Amino acid sequence: MNNKIAITLSVFVLIVTCWGVSSAATPLDSLIPRRDIPKEWTLIQGPQTYNKKTLFEHINGQAELFLKYGFQKSIFAIYQSKKSRENQIEIDIYDMGNVLQAFGVFSRFRNEDRPGGFGLDSYLDDHSAFFYKGKYFVMVYATESNPDLMSQFSKLIALKISDPSPPPKEISYFPRNGLKPGSIQYFSEGLLGHQFLKRGFQGSYTEGEKEFYLFLAIFKNSQEAMNALKFYKDDLSKKGKVSSESLIQVGNSALKGEDPYQGKVIVLQKGFYLLGVAGFEKEEGGENSLAEFMKNVK
Repeated sequence: MNNKIAITLSVFVLIVTCWGVSSAATPLDSLIPRRDIPKEWTLIQGPQTYNKKTLFEHINGQAELFLKYGFQKSIFAIYQSKKSRENQIEIDIYDMGNVLQAFGVFSRFRNEDRPGGFGLDSYLDDHSAFFYKGKYFVMVYATESNPDLMSQFSKLIALKISDPSPPPKEISYFPRNGLKPGSIQYFSEGLLGHQFLKRGFQGSYTEGEKEFYLFLAIFKNSQEAMNALKFYKDDLSKKGKVSSESLIQVGNSALKGEDPYQGKVIVLQKGFYLLGVAGFEKEEGGENSLAEFMKNVK
């Protein structure tokens, strides 16, 4: 009896495991709209698949950026209007490995806040639409201005993506007060132009007519974060200015000074993060923004 129960449980676990693996590994080809496209449109080219070695053949000028963000593979297709050959829609679907990297590429392409209402976040203008959902980043281009049609294609693809991953948690850490909509970006390396900060997030804020930044650098552990803070201090000592003024009550793991490129800056450590504010004018405003930021970081 016990052996039968054990066998039954093993089979059940195997079925659940296999189902989980198959459901997570959605074939890229299945995300390309086919029978569900508008009647006046037809698929004329593709789907064509690209990998890390062949991506340069497709997007030579942008391939390096995708590779830096963990690109795995992509698929490309072209649709044509039955009424006009010149009226075409191009679709690129990129598997970026995980939701963080998919958001990262999305954030680098978005230059203003124009949400389209599809995916986890999106952008829509007259000739282009792009969004991210789960580990996928999707781009839709139209030869003629047609936002409604691009939105329709984007929603079709988004519905096919079953990846349930939520947006990167770090996005929610940025205070909403004063945040420029659509400005949060994720950099896979060289945050704020400093290689020692490695990867992290940056958001733009308004202070009157001037903009300043809040940023969040991510490290493997607290020791690595402390080492990066020391590098930052050394860098400011050589190229800018390190202040000896007292800061918010944060102990010794903090830095205040002036960066030759970013302006006034305050940086502090919290666990495996470095949090900072740069480019602010008023000391009180910079410190208050950073204090609110620090409270949100878990």
